Amino acid sequence: MELLTRTGFEFGFRWLHVLGGICWIGLLYYFNLVQVPSLPGYGDDNMARQKTINLIARRALWWFRWAAIWTLVTGILITGITENYFENFMSEDSLAGVGHNAAISVGMVLGILMAANVWMIIWKNQRVVLANAVGIIEGREADPAAAAAGRKATLASRQNFIFSLSMLFFMVGAGHFYYVFSETATSGNAWTFFIIACVLIALLQLNALGKFGGTATTNKLLWPYESQKNAIYTAVALWAVLWILSEILLG
Repeated sequence: MELLTRTGFEFGFRWLHVLGGICWIGLLYYFNLVQVPSLPGYGDDNMARQKTINLIARRALWWFRWAAIWTLVTGILITGITENYFENFMSEDSLAGVGHNAAISVGMVLGILMAANVWMIIWKNQRVVLANAVGIIEGREADPAAAAAGRKATLASRQNFIFSLSMLFFMVGAGHFYYVFSETATSGNAWTFFIIACVLIALLQLNALGKFGGTATTNKLLWPYESQKNAIYTAVALWAVLWILSEILLG
């Protein structure tokens, strides 16, 4: 009955958190690496494309958005049930260590922002796309707003794809890598790393929202989101910058 103790509950919520994250991020990779790049392959067969969106994407989006909520809620519950989780969180006196705390903080910011993107941007716009697919299948005229909605959803989805590499690195690394930084890292350096990371994250997020020149394909600043290859390059670049920064400031 060890699972019913406080330690057991902590482990249980971590297990459920990882389980939800596998479903969420797995579907994020499915959309970005499989479905979206494959749709142009239908060519002029628009009806087949719309049926795929209606039958497959609709179901995948249901699991996608609720897995995001599941992951977010279980993550919040972990912080609530773990004893003294936020005590001296960015201080050298923290029981977990300042290196661990700085890393998990960046991971948490990325995870929360990604969940917000799912519900506030991706799902909001995908509802327009799904409704348009049903309309076309039923013989109605295409919704002129569907293309713009699909574009916004794609930009946010590729932004989440870019964020996911760093999010997973710092979430996992907090307990399996950055704890060794706790002996040398200072509170000031931890806050500096966290603030710089948040600024970089915010700039990328604002760019994906079209705040620096709009969401049209003519906006060169949107290069990171124009293909899955570009998104992979950008994801690796963001991770490399944050990792090197952490080595400098926390090591």
